[in-house]
Amino acid sequence: MARLGNGMVPNGHFHKDWQRYVRTWFDQPMRKKRRAKRRLIRARKVAPRPAKGLLRPIITCPSIKYNARVRAGRGFTLEELKKAGINKREAPTIGIAVDFRRRSMSAEALQRNAQRLKEYRSKLILFPRKLSKPGKKDSPPEELKLATQLKGTLLPIVNKMKKDKPRKVTRDMRKFKAYYTIATARADKRCFGRRQRRAEKRAAEEESKKK
Repeated sequence: MARLGNGMVPNGHFHKDWQRYVRTWFDQPMRKKRRAKRRLIRARKVAPRPAKGLLRPIITCPSIKYNARVRAGRGFTLEELKKAGINKREAPTIGIAVDFRRRSMSAEALQRNAQRLKEYRSKLILFPRKLSKPGKKDSPPEELKLATQLKGTLLPIVNKMKKDKPRKVTRDMRKFKAYYTIATARADKRCFGRRQRRAEKRAAEEESKKK
């Protein structure tokens, strides 16, 4: 037997309980079938409603890293529902998710989600609670016959990334200092109130001297 540098004979005592720490996925194909069956049962239960659930709003992802992306939110705000002309109590009954806590932080987001609601409302086929007594907002019998259950996502959200076209580097671009510009803007914002009060005080002193 070969010896190590210091003349020590190797005598390794390896753990024999490695089987406890090994994870296998031999049940994965069966789990796949099970999930498919569950989806089918759920879809049948909610039919003719969409299988993937309620309509969700488009929201911008938080943080600087992800704010270029959009994703589905928890629910529409009351302001968005009002702009689209949908009652907040009626919305959950026609497949629209409502979030009472969220606020529309920009006019662009508000307009985008209101337009999404209007588009959904125009494509919606509304079944009456009683076929013998259809309501004013319910769809006519001709449309009810054409109704099919949607298996995919309701009005899927697509991320459109705008790529800048190649352009020549100008002299102004070379002179521009990004860090200095951002630092100046932050300082202006931080000192805005203090500078305004100082200017008002100076103006008041000048007026008093004139008198």
